[in-house]
Amino acid sequence: MIQTGLSYNFGVSTQVLFGPGKLNELHNQVLPGKKALLVISNGKSTRVNGYLDRTVKELEQAGVSYVLFDKVQANPLKATAEEGATVARANNCDFVVALGGGSVMDCAKAIALNATNPGDLWDYAFGGTGKRIFAKNAPLPIIAITTTAGTGSEVDCGGVITNPETNEKIGIVHPGILPLIAIVDPELMTSVPPKFTAYQGFDALFHSTEGYISKPSNLFSDMVEETVIRIIGEYLPIAYKDGKNMEARAHMAFANTLSGYSMMTASCTAEHSIEHALSAFHGELPHGAGLIMISKAFYTTIIKQHVCDERFIRMAKMLGKADVKEPMDFITALTDIQKACEVDNLKMSDYGITRDEFNKMAANALEVMGGLVQMDRQPLTHTDIVNILQDSYK
Repeated sequence: MIQTGLSYNFGVSTQVLFGPGKLNELHNQVLPGKKALLVISNGKSTRVNGYLDRTVKELEQAGVSYVLFDKVQANPLKATAEEGATVARANNCDFVVALGGGSVMDCAKAIALNATNPGDLWDYAFGGTGKRIFAKNAPLPIIAITTTAGTGSEVDCGGVITNPETNEKIGIVHPGILPLIAIVDPELMTSVPPKFTAYQGFDALFHSTEGYISKPSNLFSDMVEETVIRIIGEYLPIAYKDGKNMEARAHMAFANTLSGYSMMTASCTAEHSIEHALSAFHGELPHGAGLIMISKAFYTTIIKQHVCDERFIRMAKMLGKADVKEPMDFITALTDIQKACEVDNLKMSDYGITRDEFNKMAANALEVMGGLVQMDRQPLTHTDIVNILQDSYK
């Protein structure tokens, strides 16, 4: 079959409440149950900033009780998701509320699936040592309240979980873990520190730049991704410098949600597979930071393949570079926005990563999330991935 980009599947049925103050409307929604497992991170932000209290108040106004599960790590672990599922079952929770960033939403999805499909979570993982069993029982319904602009997880049907016993970071995917309701309230994002605003913003950007040059790119995904790239190019530096700027936060929130639509119509590619390998072995590495570290070497490698030169030229223009002449101008534009957000000098060595790990990381990228590697127009080899890591190392 000829790849034309003229066909796509779009199955996102999530009701999205978007805009400042939308959290205050949760109690007016038709909620899917009477007892929620309320999932938050193991950090302090949702408590300190009052988001937890506000969410609890909304649930109480809706006549819903809850059980709090507050153990989710920055890179959520398999054991954590399984524990959350056990808590949900033990307390007869009939739906899940995720309050937090991408990690919380991802973990909540795995919890929702495992709560109704007991056993080892890795039974339902389609990669690496996963048993590739399709979960037969419908997961618990999910409400996602995102507090960051990074992953688009509020409108997609996957959740990334790490198994530290096998050094695997895999997307748990099931149509039933697509959130029923998503609240995207930019007011909840004004408290995100500048550094993490940048990490999360680049994660959203790379969802769309990867999708734009991916093999399954199409008319719908192009429309979404072009919007995302333009918005992030303009508004991420503003949000980074002034986190209280509601105009910038709202635009970044919108780009974030659209990046979820990108993943539901096109695909991420090897860039994400490679970063998953990095943070599978070094769980303290923020996902967005890892993507930034490898981004210039990754995209340079793709440019040298000459598989979609015109798309890199377009993306350079979308990022605001006026005098675009060749595909490599995209790397210049990407470097400029990284400098504007002061993330152009991130170092793998600061997270304990060493060069002698690159062979096992390349193997991991190909074996665990190899499906993403196949989404590139010309899939990378083991040697290509090692070279990207070597060229990115500081």
